[in-house]
Amino acid sequence: MRIEREALADLARGAAFLGSGGGGDPYYSLLLAEAALERRGRVELIPLSSLADDALVVPCGWIGAPTVSVEKLPNGSEAVAGLRRLETILGRRIDAVLPIEIGGGNGLAPIIAAADMGVPVVDCDGMGRAFPESQMAIFNIRGLSACPSVVTASCGALTVIETDDNLAHERIARSLSVALGGIAHMVEYPLTGAEARAHAIAGSVSAAIATGAAIREARAARQDPFEALAEALRATGLYPHCKTLFDGKIVDLERETRGGFSVGNVIIDGFGGQGRMEIEFQNENLIARQDGRIRAMVPDLITIMDRETADTITTERLKYGQRVKVIAAAAPAMLREEPALRFVGPRAFRLGTDFIALENLDTAETV
Repeated sequence: MRIEREALADLARGAAFLGSGGGGDPYYSLLLAEAALERRGRVELIPLSSLADDALVVPCGWIGAPTVSVEKLPNGSEAVAGLRRLETILGRRIDAVLPIEIGGGNGLAPIIAAADMGVPVVDCDGMGRAFPESQMAIFNIRGLSACPSVVTASCGALTVIETDDNLAHERIARSLSVALGGIAHMVEYPLTGAEARAHAIAGSVSAAIATGAAIREARAARQDPFEALAEALRATGLYPHCKTLFDGKIVDLERETRGGFSVGNVIIDGFGGQGRMEIEFQNENLIARQDGRIRAMVPDLITIMDRETADTITTERLKYGQRVKVIAAAAPAMLREEPALRFVGPRAFRLGTDFIALENLDTAETV
């Protein structure tokens, strides 16, 4: 499959939703990817199953606080610089790239590098959504090493990280992103084709494209984009459950950039006597409570969207007075398994509750 201009816009729209509020706003990544396509002509999206066992496949994406990414612009060469240095370290050419997470701007990050390096993008990612920390990737959960890893910045700085401890890798990279102005690009978890096939979340890039296309087509036909979104997600097979949790207006917002993250909470008053919803976030939306009752929780997706256009509102773009719908979707099955929940479940974020799947929360007793 070729990723061309319309598919690129669909990918940006779908990845924004799958980011669960994080992953970075895709606007600047979309502009850079469009420019890369203009220069190079096209980017190929290949299935995970097509990779040779000994292929070198590399995930990449941005690390830092999304609030910073709105104002601190990339120079467009960060991904290629990091990937080229990794080729030097490993002594061979990279065969393909993939997003470390399909959410937000990170869903488009490898497109720019793929166009400039003349390699394909693999239809998969490492998270099936966006998470705030790099050790939350499925590759770490399955025991693979993040290193060698390369961090690059818009100022031209480049740092190689070598450690056997993936949590230490996250802490080092996070500190670097803060020192480099709050955001940086990172190449990590270099994989063989066999490792990618065994562990990556297959089909997530094409799922994002299909989701974005469904919203676009529904709006053009003056149909309900939220119904189209839910149908498209279910059709992917990766996100089998989707529902509208809440419909209302943002009445309060607390947000700060701290430790390389955007953290805070947003309060939404419901229309039609729905009560009040509060959502906590750390880059991504983590838990949604309606009048104190939990309605959805990480790793399931919680996305705040404009109630008229179905455009995703990332956490850094939340504002008082926005009229929104809160949409939740089930995470890919491998993220709901017990080994994964230790890294990406609610207790990993100190939320004080065990994970309950979205489809079971309406009947569960939660506080």
